[in-house]
Amino acid sequence: MTETEALLETPLASLHRELGGRMVPFAGYSMPVQYPAGILTEHLHTRAEAGLFDVSHMGQAELVGEGAAAALEALTPADVQGLKPGRQRYGLLLNAEGGIVDDFMVANSAGRLFLVVNASRKHVDLPLIAAALPAGVSLRPLPDRALLALQGPAAVAGLATLVPEVAALSFMGVWEGVWQGLPLIISRSGYTGEDGVEISVPAEAAEGFAKRLLALPGVQPAGLGARDSLRLEAGLCLYGNDIDETTSPVEAALVWSMGKRRRMAWDFPGAERIRGELDNGTKRLRVGIRPEGRQPARAHTPVHGPDGALAGEITSGGFGPSVNGPVAMGYVARDLAADGTALTLMVRGKPLAARVAPTPFHPHRYAR
Repeated sequence: MTETEALLETPLASLHRELGGRMVPFAGYSMPVQYPAGILTEHLHTRAEAGLFDVSHMGQAELVGEGAAAALEALTPADVQGLKPGRQRYGLLLNAEGGIVDDFMVANSAGRLFLVVNASRKHVDLPLIAAALPAGVSLRPLPDRALLALQGPAAVAGLATLVPEVAALSFMGVWEGVWQGLPLIISRSGYTGEDGVEISVPAEAAEGFAKRLLALPGVQPAGLGARDSLRLEAGLCLYGNDIDETTSPVEAALVWSMGKRRRMAWDFPGAERIRGELDNGTKRLRVGIRPEGRQPARAHTPVHGPDGALAGEITSGGFGPSVNGPVAMGYVARDLAADGTALTLMVRGKPLAARVAPTPFHPHRYAR
């Protein structure tokens, strides 16, 4: 069996091919990296109107039973028990050393917790969660559901012509209900920095529903390439690039995802390390980086400080269509993490001047 034959497909695979999607391997799936319009056009169209992304490769699951929130809190510093019904939150699964096993979304909806984890990590995350559950709490994977992300300023208004209830959602709000016989879970969230929604839909109905979305004014298909450039401009981490099991929430500048109550109790994995880093600082920090000129600096590009010494590495980098220039994120020594600090990037063996820059590179436009 060849590598291509071994790849999994999402319920929208036929539609991707029908739309001219260029398919590539990603996280064990055959996924569209772009459509005929191209990554640049898809990126800018999402910022201006709305892009439809297939994210069905992500892992969906639900936690049910009394004590589900407390059980999940045993693995994350997120405040899950304080999550109100109809609300969603970003969280981090941590290992015993305080490293990030994965980042995830959790929603309190319909009397249970609805989880979305990364495609490349679901084979790790779901067994980890299941093994930590007490009697009376169970984890149910939902492989029979697809996940669509409709992102951009026209997304919610367009979807509201089909599902009026979404218009009332604020950022991180969740609506769950039945639309034309289909059980939907819709959150006003996404990973592009734009306003938009993520829609969980039964797999067998995904293609028909996606076609309804593509028929809305201003909606165009968008692939993994545009999704990556959009999230990079938004300063959002990609698991496996910007965060992994060696990275702590403090190093990754993700302390905001740790609930205040949890930072008082310190009863989550790796709490000793994380508390020490908050008190004493870390050796390195994730920062935004703006290379000078037009040449992008890709992942694994070495970063040198003003004295010429090796100071870190780029973890994500590319050209930012919305800012019309290269953008990057990476880790640098703590004393070089201040905005404006001069750096030198070694791109293909040649020095490229750069500076530490605040993120996001493009303003977030969430519906607050």
